[in-house]
Amino acid sequence: MDIYDEIVRLRKLGQKCALATIVNVKGSIPSYESAKLLVREDGSMMGTVGGGCVEAEVWNAAREVLETEKPKNLAFSLGQDAAYDEGLICGGQLSIFVEPVIPQPQAFIFGGGHVSKSISKVASIAGFSTTIVDNREAFANPERFPEADATYAEEYEDVFPKLPITSSSYLIIVTRGHRDDMRVLRWAVSTPARYIAMIGSKRKTISVIHELEREGFPRDAFERIFAPMGLEIGAESPEEIAVSVVAEMIAARRMPDADWRSLSKSIFAHERLKALLK
Repeated sequence: MDIYDEIVRLRKLGQKCALATIVNVKGSIPSYESAKLLVREDGSMMGTVGGGCVEAEVWNAAREVLETEKPKNLAFSLGQDAAYDEGLICGGQLSIFVEPVIPQPQAFIFGGGHVSKSISKVASIAGFSTTIVDNREAFANPERFPEADATYAEEYEDVFPKLPITSSSYLIIVTRGHRDDMRVLRWAVSTPARYIAMIGSKRKTISVIHELEREGFPRDAFERIFAPMGLEIGAESPEEIAVSVVAEMIAARRMPDADWRSLSKSIFAHERLKALLK
C-alpha cells in the first residue's frame, strides 16, 4: 500500500491525517523533492522525508496540524555543523509543506420525518455525507432519502454498533418522540462525535437531561449537546430548521476548538443548555 492508498483508507474510516511533502530543495539533502511522510491520528507514520532531527520536527508539526487543521510551512538548513551532528553530511536546504487531510464529515440523522428530510438535503449540499436511521422502514429507505449514503430501518440499538462514529461525525437526533430521543442520546454522549444535536423545546431538553442525570450520567457528559438544535434565526418550517442546524454544523466543523469554545456563549446551544440547567 502506498501513501495515497492509505489516505483513501483513512478517509473512508473517518480519520484525519497530516501529509508532509518536500516542496523545495537546494543543494544536497538525505532525501528528494516530492518525498512524503504521512502522520496518522495515533502518531504512527508512513513514508519518510529523510529521517533524523528533520523528521522529528516534521512529526511534531504534523501533530499540530492535526490539532488545528491548518497547514504549515517548514524550512531547514542542513549546514555542515548541524548536518554532522545529525549524521546527515549534506549541507543543503529544504522546505516542507505539512497539510491536514480531513475526511468528509458524516451526518448521522436519527429519525426519518419531514425535518430529517430537509436536514439530509441541506447537509448533502453543504458537503456532508448523510446516513439515516429510523426503526420504521417507510421512513428510512433510499427512495425517501436518495441523497443519503446509507439508510437503516432497524431498531436504534441494533444500528449503533454499525456506525463508524469519529471526531468527524455529527449526530442529529430528530426521532418521532421523547422515548426514542432518549434511546439515541444515551448512546450519543458516549461517542467521540464532534457535534450532537437534539430537536425539541427547552422544556423537553431540560426534562431529558434531568432524566439521564437521574440514571447516573454526569452533567459534563451533556456539555457537547446542542439543544435546542440550530442557530437561533427564528426558523419554523422544516426547511428553515434544516438551514439553522446545518449552519451550526458548519460552524462546528470550520472553527478550531479553541475559537468556537471562546465564542460558544453567543453561538452554541450547549452553552444555552448549561445556563438553563443552573
